[in-house]
Amino acid sequence: MFTGIVETTGEVVRRESTDEGLRLRLRIAGLDDPDFHHGQSVAVSGVCLTVEDCGTDGAGDWFSVFLAAETVAKTYLGDLREGDAVNVERALPADGRFDGHVVQGHVDTTTRVTGRERVGEDWRFTFALPDGYGNYVVDKGSVTLDGISLTVADRREGEFDVAVIPTTYDLTSLSEKAVGDPVHLEVDVVAKYVERMLEGYAERLAPASESPPAE
Repeated sequence: MFTGIVETTGEVVRRESTDEGLRLRLRIAGLDDPDFHHGQSVAVSGVCLTVEDCGTDGAGDWFSVFLAAETVAKTYLGDLREGDAVNVERALPADGRFDGHVVQGHVDTTTRVTGRERVGEDWRFTFALPDGYGNYVVDKGSVTLDGISLTVADRREGEFDVAVIPTTYDLTSLSEKAVGDPVHLEVDVVAKYVERMLEGYAERLAPASESPPAE
């Protein structure tokens, strides 16, 4: 599990396409304890992946991940090129501080930036609201964008806004996002569970409400 509190950004330094998918090597910096190891779960711009290999060379720390064909098809990671930046968060340890919200790293869909505006020292980003996800995006609710835990500042028909503070803007890849760029969207899993439980409750009530009246 992740929290959406991005630890650092990584730079794509190598990509290798295979018949089975895509392998990426990411250079990381800014971590006091870059503890990466084989088999570790890591969120790369919101996508939960497994560390294949890691190490240190003359340019710094790095780790590599493999993207299966399904992951390449359902995310924009397959379109990354060398030099592109990604957000990186390691899985939350059992005794870790929970600062964001529950993030699974299971991207629901890809959306796009439709607007960005400087508001004082902060930024306001607008994103398209994909069909079928309107019920999960509510004012002041949590949403994960490229692995970043953010709060919905405003929701309108077909789009929603988030306010981005300077720290988040400077420490994540949002600073490099322009209008039209793709962004991974993961909605709050709690909303999904609530919806499913209510559906089950409605299904249990349906037979009773549909029964003919007793004579």
